[in-house]
Amino acid sequence: MNPEVEKIAAKLSEGGRNVFFTGAGISTESGIPDYRSQGGLWQKYEPVYFDDFMNDRAARVEYWRRQVETYQSMSTAKPNSAHMALYTLYEKGLLEAVITQNIDGLHQASGLPEEMIIELHGNAMRVRCMSCRELSSIGDGIDRVKAGDAAPECHCGGYLKPDTISFGQSMPEAEVQRAAELAGNSDFFGVVGSTLLVQPAAQMPVIAKRNGAFLAIINLSETPCDSLCDALISGPAGTALPEIASRAVTTD
Repeated sequence: MNPEVEKIAAKLSEGGRNVFFTGAGISTESGIPDYRSQGGLWQKYEPVYFDDFMNDRAARVEYWRRQVETYQSMSTAKPNSAHMALYTLYEKGLLEAVITQNIDGLHQASGLPEEMIIELHGNAMRVRCMSCRELSSIGDGIDRVKAGDAAPECHCGGYLKPDTISFGQSMPEAEVQRAAELAGNSDFFGVVGSTLLVQPAAQMPVIAKRNGAFLAIINLSETPCDSLCDALISGPAGTALPEIASRAVTTD
C-alpha cells in the first residue's frame, strides 16, 4: 500500500474541514478529454473568445458547432470511481465541499449535493442568456442548432451561451470568493487531476497551505505546488481516491 494513501486517509479521518479541488484529470477516466495534454481540446481548436462571441455572429455559429461536436461524449459520460470516492467521503461525513474547474456536472451526477459543489468555470449542461440571464437546458440548445438555428437566441433577443467561462470572460465573483474562503478555512485541502496552471483557481491550494491546511496532490503530471504539499501521489485519480476513501474512517 502506498504510504501516501495511508497518510491522506489518516488526515481525512481526523474530520475537520476537508475540501477537495478537482480539475480535468478526474474526468478523463469518464471519457471526457482534457484541454492541455497531447490530443486535448486546445490542440484541436483555437478558443472562441468571449468578446468575439458577443460581437460576431460567425463566432457564435462556430462556438455552437463545437458544442454539438462535443455534446455527445459529455452528455453520456458517467461518474467514475474517483467521483464516487468523493461521494463515499461525503457519506462518511468527511467532506465539506468540492471546488471544481470542471464543467461536466459529474460531481452532481455522483450524488453530491449541489450546494457542496463550487463550479469555478461554470457548467456545460446548462445554457444562460447573456441578456436576461435565464437558464435553460443544453439539450434544448443542441436540438435547436441541429434543427438549423446555428446561433440560438433567447425569447428576449439575447444570445444563448453554454453557462461556462470562456476566454476573456470574467470569473464568477461569488464562486471565486467562496472557494477562497473554503481554502483558507480548510484543515485538509486535496487537489485531484489539476495542473494548477489556471488562475485564480491555482491559488486555492496556496491559500490553503498558507493558512495551515494539510495539502495533498493527486495528479498524473507535476504541478507548481508539488513542493508545498504534505502528501503527493503521481497517478490516476480513479486508482488513488477509492483506496483513500475506503481507508478513511469517522472517528467520533
